[in-house]
Amino acid sequence: MAQYKYLIIGGGMTADSAVNGIREHDTTGSIGLISAEIDPPYDRPPLTKGLWKDKPLESVWRKTADKKVEMHLRRTVTRIDLQRKEAVDKNGETYSFEKLLVATGGSPKTLPFGIEDIIYFRTVGDYRRLRELTAKGERFLVIGGGFIGSELAGALCINHKKVTMLVPGKGICARMFPSDLSEFLNKYYGEKGVELLIGDSAVGLERRNGRLVVKTQSKKQIEVDGVLAGIGITPNVELAKAAGLKVEDGIVVDEFLRTSAPDVYAAGDVASFYNPLLERRVRVEHEDNANTMGKLAGENMAGNAAPYHHLPFFYSDLFDLGYEAIGDTDSRLEIFADWKEPFREGVIYYLKEGRVRGVVLWNVWGQVDAARALMGEKRKFGREELKGRFPKN
Repeated sequence: MAQYKYLIIGGGMTADSAVNGIREHDTTGSIGLISAEIDPPYDRPPLTKGLWKDKPLESVWRKTADKKVEMHLRRTVTRIDLQRKEAVDKNGETYSFEKLLVATGGSPKTLPFGIEDIIYFRTVGDYRRLRELTAKGERFLVIGGGFIGSELAGALCINHKKVTMLVPGKGICARMFPSDLSEFLNKYYGEKGVELLIGDSAVGLERRNGRLVVKTQSKKQIEVDGVLAGIGITPNVELAKAAGLKVEDGIVVDEFLRTSAPDVYAAGDVASFYNPLLERRVRVEHEDNANTMGKLAGENMAGNAAPYHHLPFFYSDLFDLGYEAIGDTDSRLEIFADWKEPFREGVIYYLKEGRVRGVVLWNVWGQVDAARALMGEKRKFGREELKGRFPKN
């Protein structure tokens, strides 16, 4: 039996950040990390961003092994025994712990067909597979018009591939952006060479003459060399639920990132935490949350006692446009857009009952802390108060 003071289940950015947090307070305590992936922890955002702009693959590795961590890769934990403080993997190997972090992340949602042929883009393995396809293929289909779909379509297009996007909703990122911005992006992507099929969805897939043919709801047949999908993820809570931990949308944690069991913590995509600014529980699937929450979980496991009150932000690159966003960015909320130049540079405010609940900084940089502070004022704002509030570039 492998015995550790600290055991981490999961091998993503959250896990690596937790190791950093532990080592800030405990330089010698033994750490074990169990990951189902074949690769050690790495930065995930470059998989749809920098690696398609000539950034080398070597740049993504987090060098977790340099921090005195024993890593068990290609291992999947199947059971946690909270009474005995042990975790068991599918090979029957047992790992004991004093403190445990569950950082199991999420799994991509899938379609009921094309299991072997559709790349549900999430891991560095998916990146390698797509790179292989792009070396010999020219035409690709991206299913989904949200965060991942829009980035993948852009990445392939700038690498001179013919791209079709199948967008079930009204437009690119329509659940997040106001309708006029989403419509602008539809046109913008079209001008960049992306073929957009708005309001359509995939219903089937078959192989034909060595290529993939995707059938759509509108009876179209799209013949391509590769199919990618970005249709969201589901938090991996089954292990925690079977162990008896409290689970809602994710694993429920308190402000110190402790679960309902003593000495067991959770962080990252899988954790449901209360955020004081939003005044409700949230589960966040972005880099800032993985890094910040993971590090604090590690610190608290090692004896610190700091609350996690951070409201994470996220960001994206869309060809030569980009944005940073924070809070509730739901297009169903009341929206006020303060444009310096329409759809090119400005700030989009998301309001509920007059209070700012979210902010998108569209080609406006360095203002995330100011946006967070604005939300922290917790009062009603008139549009005239918001207009020109943040300096544009």
